Amino acid sequence: MIKNERKIYIYSALLITLVANSAKLMALNSDGIIARYWQFDIWEYGFQFLYNMAFCMVLLHLNLSKGKLFSLYRENKQWLKLYAFNALLVVSAIMLGSFIHTILFGALDLPRLRIRGYFVRFLLSSIMTAVVIRLILLMRESKDKDLINEQLHTGYLQAQLKLLQEQLNPHFLFNTLSSLSAIVRENPDLAQNYILHLSKVFRYTLVHSGNEKVRVDTEIQHLESYIQLVKMRLENTFEIQIDLKQNILNKEILHLSLQPLVENAVKHNKATISHPLIVEIYEENNWLVVRNTLQTVASETESTGLGLSNLNERYKLQTQHEIEIHQTAEYFMVKLPLL
Repeated sequence: MIKNERKIYIYSALLITLVANSAKLMALNSDGIIARYWQFDIWEYGFQFLYNMAFCMVLLHLNLSKGKLFSLYRENKQWLKLYAFNALLVVSAIMLGSFIHTILFGALDLPRLRIRGYFVRFLLSSIMTAVVIRLILLMRESKDKDLINEQLHTGYLQAQLKLLQEQLNPHFLFNTLSSLSAIVRENPDLAQNYILHLSKVFRYTLVHSGNEKVRVDTEIQHLESYIQLVKMRLENTFEIQIDLKQNILNKEILHLSLQPLVENAVKHNKATISHPLIVEIYEENNWLVVRNTLQTVASETESTGLGLSNLNERYKLQTQHEIEIHQTAEYFMVKLPLL
């Protein structure tokens, strides 16, 4: 992209200079109006051409160099400084060019005519250069958005794959099928309900589209199916408390945000009658909080933290906000920004 931009700088500066100095070429016609005021001199024209092109290149460089010079004013939205320094540059270039021109090629009978000529050419050059700068900035914005979308798509697929791996790994399948087997023997009607919720969990993971935001109530509705599976397996040793007002339910979070958090709580904490695993979901200062009692148990597979890291990366790319993770002696807590 840097090399392409440099080529755009050169070609744009060349084209702008050709347009701005095209009137001078009319002096080649000795009967023309321009020839009455200025006799064509290849060296004089060459100096004006190269000086004008150098001016355009400097203007492009100062305004488009990332993280320095005039770009800092634009990035910090200091518009007054940006426009003032650009105007100062244009005026300085006009005065310097006119001064050097006079030294190299002598003074005119009407010195103001030369300054006016520089003013017209450099004003035209500045306007066209500003258009090129805007076009390059739009190209950058488009490329950045494409890159973010690609990263989001990759992050989402990784999150989706992680969920599917969790749902299809032997430990999950063993617990799920063992619970289903027991329910089938004891209560066939309940088994049908179990299978229904299990299919909903898989369908929501697979069918829902990409990196979209969903309403909190939609995500909660999906979570209910997963909760039913956990409750059928852990029975009275698991409890979930959801306390959300309607205005919070109408807000948005990223798709597939809640199930991984509840899943982590179930996977890494023990649950007994005397010490049930309690998961709470509530709102706090425009954050959706998922908190569980901390009663860790040694897991067969050590936690890598990739699930939380992936979720954080998705939020950072999609919303420019990161999730917050807190742990105390009693609780493990993850906060998701509400959108």
